[in-house]
Amino acid sequence: MTLLNRLESRLQRFAIPGLIRYVVVFNALVYLLGAIDPGYVQMLTLDRAAILQGQVWRIVSWIFIPDILSFPWILLYLYATWWVGDLLEAQWGAFRLNAYYFLGLFLCILSAFVFGATMGNVLLNLSIFLALATVLPNLEILIFLIIPLKLKWAAILSLLSPMLILVTGPLSAKMMVIVCLTNYFIFFGPRFFTNLRDRRRVVSRRAKFEADKLMVDTLHRCAVCGATEVSNPHLDFRVTSDGQEYCAEHLPRKTTQTAP
Repeated sequence: MTLLNRLESRLQRFAIPGLIRYVVVFNALVYLLGAIDPGYVQMLTLDRAAILQGQVWRIVSWIFIPDILSFPWILLYLYATWWVGDLLEAQWGAFRLNAYYFLGLFLCILSAFVFGATMGNVLLNLSIFLALATVLPNLEILIFLIIPLKLKWAAILSLLSPMLILVTGPLSAKMMVIVCLTNYFIFFGPRFFTNLRDRRRVVSRRAKFEADKLMVDTLHRCAVCGATEVSNPHLDFRVTSDGQEYCAEHLPRKTTQTAP
């Protein structure tokens, strides 16, 4: 994230505070237009032929068509989007959220132009939710205002539909999912690799430590379980007539002498 830090120090003044709130407002306006006349919404959809004929607003306007068009679910959708955006901005700051959203927006537009699929508005909002679930995985939300669920599990559930598309969908839809969620992997991929590397280092160090403990010179070692006075300082050890040494837990019934 070094590059992002440099960009933030230089371009932070251009960030739009409360960006997702504006997105929610546009979603609400498009919903109202559709309620008045569905033909208005058709003027906002992605149509490459129409764009080439001069209707350039379609390049961006289709992003703001909400994927939920029924009342009152649209209210819950708008509230959830607003809440996720505000919370993520509180964690990241306006610039990083702007960078994340506009990168996702660009990738969704690119995907739509190249592959023709137009579910980018859904996936763009999903990428914001995934980012929040990664930053605050243990934060609980109430599903249907009743069922408590941590964000990390909600994020996994939200990925079921994209995963189904990746398995059964046509190539254009598969590429749409991959490209539209690339902003998430760009932002969080290095973090995952760093965590994985650190975890491997911890495991390696722990294994080395355990191996070093076994290499320490010991006076006593149980012939059955391998316990020593180093690994189990509370145990008593005895030598039997067969010349083998045992801990008290595995000691045969007859013993000949006590180990010094």
